[in-house]
Parts: sequence; structure tokens; C-alpha cells
Amino acid sequence: MADTSVRIVALRASGTSLVVELAEPLPRVLHWGADLGDLTATDLAALALTDEPAVLNNSIDVPRRFTVWPTEADGWSGTPAHTGHLDGASGAPRLALKGVTHREHPEGGGELVLDLADTGSGLDVTLTYRLEPSGVLAVVAELTRRAADSAPAGTAVLQPAPYDLGHALALLPLPRRATEILDFTGKWSRERSPQRRPLGHGTHSREVRRGKPGADSPYLLTVGTPGFGFRSGEVWGVHVAWSGDQRYLVEQLPEGAGSHASVLGGGELLRAGEIRLAPGRSYRTPVSHFAWSADGLDGLADRFHTLVRARPGHPRAPRPLVLNSWEAVYFDHDLDHLRRLADRAAEVGVERFVLDDGWFTGRRAADAGLGDWSVDPTVWPDGLGPLADHVRGLGMDFGLWVEPESVNLDSALARAHPDWVLGPAAGLGPSFRDQYVLDLANPEVWSYLLQSLDELVTTYQIAFLKWDHNRELHEAVHGPGDRPAAHAQVDALYRLLDTLRERRPGLEVESCAGGGGRIDLGILARTDRVWPSDCNDPVERQTIQRWTGQLLPPELVGTHFGPSPSHTTARTGSDSFRLATALFGHAGIEQDLTRCSPGELARITAWTALHRELRPLLHGGRTVRADLEDDARLLHGVVAPDGSAALYCWVRLATSAEGQSGRVLLPGLAADARYRLRIRTDLGLPSFHQTSGPAWLTGALRDWIPLPGSVLALAGLPMPTLNPEQALLIEIRRTA
Repeated sequence: MADTSVRIVALRASGTSLVVELAEPLPRVLHWGADLGDLTATDLAALALTDEPAVLNNSIDVPRRFTVWPTEADGWSGTPAHTGHLDGASGAPRLALKGVTHREHPEGGGELVLDLADTGSGLDVTLTYRLEPSGVLAVVAELTRRAADSAPAGTAVLQPAPYDLGHALALLPLPRRATEILDFTGKWSRERSPQRRPLGHGTHSREVRRGKPGADSPYLLTVGTPGFGFRSGEVWGVHVAWSGDQRYLVEQLPEGAGSHASVLGGGELLRAGEIRLAPGRSYRTPVSHFAWSADGLDGLADRFHTLVRARPGHPRAPRPLVLNSWEAVYFDHDLDHLRRLADRAAEVGVERFVLDDGWFTGRRAADAGLGDWSVDPTVWPDGLGPLADHVRGLGMDFGLWVEPESVNLDSALARAHPDWVLGPAAGLGPSFRDQYVLDLANPEVWSYLLQSLDELVTTYQIAFLKWDHNRELHEAVHGPGDRPAAHAQVDALYRLLDTLRERRPGLEVESCAGGGGRIDLGILARTDRVWPSDCNDPVERQTIQRWTGQLLPPELVGTHFGPSPSHTTARTGSDSFRLATALFGHAGIEQDLTRCSPGELARITAWTALHRELRPLLHGGRTVRADLEDDARLLHGVVAPDGSAALYCWVRLATSAEGQSGRVLLPGLAADARYRLRIRTDLGLPSFHQTSGPAWLTGALRDWIPLPGSVLALAGLPMPTLNPEQALLIEIRRTA
């Protein structure tokens, strides 16, 4: 009979559960995934019994348990939860459970805090599991070097030497059926490109060494049942909420991980010597967010979107339509031209005007001026006030581009303070886009940037900062002895943003990093949206936005349309396709409206009106994506939380062998509901690679047509064959 005295804690929320046995010397995760229901003490004890693994041949002589903090002390031969040493000693950590705190949240979920201790090194670990109402599990650990006067009686006196931490990772077990990996790669202007592979034996490890997540960020490492898609399959994922160097891994050993098959984990990638814990000092890991879904990638995205939208600081007001000046004027700043641009912006319905790069001292090209955050008196003899006042007089708020972390050597700042530039004492390495990085951990640098930014925001009543960070951090060392500085750089950045926002409540900030090179939940804890890519080519943007949405809801993702041909790809495309693509997010414009024809301006005005009409749905609904046979066609959309409305975008990116697309299921609709459907032609009609039909399309172009949910959700609509680089907008409303 099972032992019902076993101490087991279960956290439950939104169809997910985490079950932890408070075993000695270390607890173990019995289950993470589908909610097992309201288990009795006897049921939980039975679960613990079924989690006990076999003793294998040619193995350790006790069952190999996978604990909450796995090390070699458990017989674990995979990646340990942490590594480190104490002046070359104490290299075999052996932690034990010292205390437990369990709290349940009234709205669902709860928190489990485990206090662990390693007597040999004097290292205490506080490991926290927090299951959010969304079903996302946040895991964070704080590692503290015990102070000498707090050592328990009878233990050895602690050495004064610091404990050098190698790494500290959050690790959770995965079942045998999770056998396929999805993560992301990319480059400038092609961020978040998905890549799949089977999970084999060994370690699939992704290490980020760019000082920021980078355009090739793993982003959200997902493992699932074979062939999982947007709407099908069981998936487990992890995202590291840290804006610097990162490490993600999936690992499978032949002997498994206790009763489980493999391990999913993540954390900060630490450079050698970066974290040295003197007695009394602590290191807190970034939060690693784990999520499970039985409903494929859309189910996983829905959990993360719910998590993000529940934040106290999440934007609640309508997200203003933006015009950003970069692809309109580049560095050619002329007050009269910019005033005319603002006039056109207000006429078409823009609500926020952002002046991009080129406004500060010496900034006539990208190779000079960074670091000198004062308005260029030769270009702006009266400052930015005349433009800012003009913009606000038109009913728009005023925003500004900055890149505070970077510096050009051709700048007054670099000439006056060469020691403020981050790099080795022996001399700087090669520049990156003619840039280097300022040492934000230097208090003088930090104070200079805070004062400069605060003064700009105050003087010009700036409502929005587009905060860019193009440079990657190479040889990120500072101070005597070239101490590693990548962690300190991110910590200082967070403090800078937090302090500026505290001083200027209401200021909104966008995270831009050479496009989408810094998108993570760490930076989003102190910013209001991200710029997913410098590429506004709608063909590329369809894919970039599709996968950025795996983590972030649309209202946090800048989706602008630019001119044709595209600034980054030179591809020529229709304005209706560009407008339809930019509709699904925090929408904006990157185009010189003073050069647009009356017809173009009319379509843009119709687009802004359509976006304002649909904004509550677009920025509050559930993101859905269809599983199709190839990537030449896409179907994505947003469905209202109560299922009362939906907007879908049917996209053709390239030709395919088939003449007809056949029936396509519209995801997210209820089969037992009744709907009406119409085609939105506000942006003009796409071109079709067919003579006419299908029949439903003809009717929907004229008026609403009634259709049962069973047809839309279970049988599907036969979709028209569009020509490449075209999009069709389908609006649906529930009638009963």
C-alpha cells in the first residue's frame, strides 16, 4: 500500500499542474503538464510510487532520481543545475532541503519556495516555482554565499575566498513522448526563423554570446509530440526572461532523467569569473518561464499572451497609430519637410509622430555623434520644440529615437571620456556599424545617460522613446583586470530604464535592437512594445510577425508598412498587401506621405480607420494560426475571447503546384455557434489567380453571409487562389 505520509505539493492553474515531492535530501518533480485533477493524499502517494525509477545495469546502486536541483550527487550525468568552485575547491555540490514555503493564489496557481543548502561551500539556494493563473510556470533561483557569522554550529568556518559561479539553470523533466524540437534562428531583417529537428541522445544547447538575445535568439525553445503544429500536439516550452547572454537546452541521456525521458532548461550564460560570491553576497537567476499545452503552438502562445496581458503595467489604453520618420527622411532632417509630413500624418489618422535618427549633434550619418545627446544646433537652431509643438498641435503625441548604450568614437563624449567605452585595457577591438558600447555599470556613465534622457523627455514633453541598441557586446570587460561585464551591463540597463520610467510616469519605451535583436520578457518588464525587425517587406514580415506572436500578443509588436520598393529587400509590392500585413499589431507607417498620390493617401486613411475600428479585437483577442500543407499560403487571425468576433488574413506568399487551395479550417471558432461572414475591401481587393468564385466569396464581397460554425470550424471554407504577395481579410461575427 502506498505511504500516505509522503509530503507532496501540487500547484494547479488553467489546466496545468506541477507536482513536487518534498523528498530528502532533495525534492523531485513528479509531474509537470496536464492538470491531474484534485488528487487525494493517497493519489499523490501513488503518483510518487509510480515515479520511482528502476535500478539499471552498470549504474548507481539506488534508483536514479531527477531532483529539483540535479547534480552528480544524485547520480545525474547530464548538465547540472549549477557549477562553481571555492578557490579551486568545493567542486562537488551536495545540497539538501532546509525549508519549504507553500502559498496558494485565490485566482489559481500558487508558489512553492524551497530552501536548499550546501554545507561544504556555504552556498544557500532559494528555488521558487510560481504557477501563474495563465498556467505559465516561472522558475527563479537565488544563490547566496552564507556569511561567516551565519554558519550553523559544528560546521567548518567559511573561507573568505569568493565562490565562483559557473552557471545556474532552471531544469524541468520531460516525458518520453516529447521527441521533436522547435527553436529559432535568424539574422538582421529575418528574425525568428523557425527550425525543427528530432530530439536524440545528448544535449541540444543554444548559447547566446551577443550581450543581448540577438536576431538568432532561440526565443522560445519548444519540445513536443511528433509533428506538433499550431493547432495540434502536446508541447512544452521555455523562455528565458533576460536581455543579455542566454543558454537554452534540451537534454536526453540513455538512462533518462529519473522516471522521465529528458530535460528542458534555461538560464543566463555567465562568462568565466563574472559572478563571484563573497560571503553574504547573492546572485539571482533570470526568470525562466515554462509552459505546457495540449493544443499545439497556439495553446502555448495563448498561455504566454495571457501571462503578459495580466501584468500590472500592460498597456490598457488603445495603442496609438504611429508614423516613424526613418524610411521617410532618413538623416535628411528639414523642419519644413517634417512639418508637412506631420500634417499628412494627422490627415490620414496617425496618433503618434516619432522622429528617428539624425537629430543630435554631429549626426549626419551613422558613423558619428552617438553619445552626444543634445540637439544639433546647425540642423535644429531652435531645438526640437518647433516640430514637437507642431505635432502636438495636430493632436498627435511626440516620440524620439535614441540609442543610449552605444557610442561613436567620432563624438564629443568619446573624445572627453575614452575610459567610458566598454572594452579591454589593451585597446578596443573592431567597431560594429562604426559603434562601440558605453560601460553602463560605470556610475558616471549611468548618471550621464539618465540625466541626458530625462532632460530630453522633460524639455520636449516626449511621450515615447524608440530605444535602439544595434551593437553586439564583444570583449565586454571593464575596470582593473578586465573584469567580465556582460551581466552588469544588463543589470545597469534595467536600472536605467526603471529609474527613467519612475521619474517620468506615462513615458512609453520601445525595445529595438538593430530590429528584433532584443525581444524577451525581461526587457518587456520595463518597455511597452518591441520592434520585431527593420524589414518592412510584407513577404518577410508575414513570417516574422507570425513567429514573434508565439511569445507576444499583437499589441506589443510594432507592425509598420513602408514604401515600395522595400528599404531592405528592394522587393516591389502592392500597397494593399503592405497595409493588410501591418494591420495585425501595434500598427504604424514608415513612409514619406508627402510623396504619396491622392489614391495612396485615401487607402492609407481607410487603413487607419479600419485599424481603429478593429483595434479592440486585434489587441485583445486570441491569436490563431492554421496548419497548412506548405508555407506558400498562410491563414492567421485574431478571435475575441468570448468568440463573438474574428478577423482572419488569408495570405499567398508564393505560387504552388495546386490550382485550388481546397477547404481550410478557420481556427478558434465554435462549431455549435452561428456566424455571419464578409470580406473587408477597405484596402482594395487582392488579385486572384482564377476566373471567379468560389461561390461564398462572391456573396461575401457584397454583404454578410450566414454560415454555421460547424462549416467554418470543422468542414472549412474553400479558399480562393490569390496571386503571390496578396492578402484577403475575412471578418466574422457571431449571430447566435
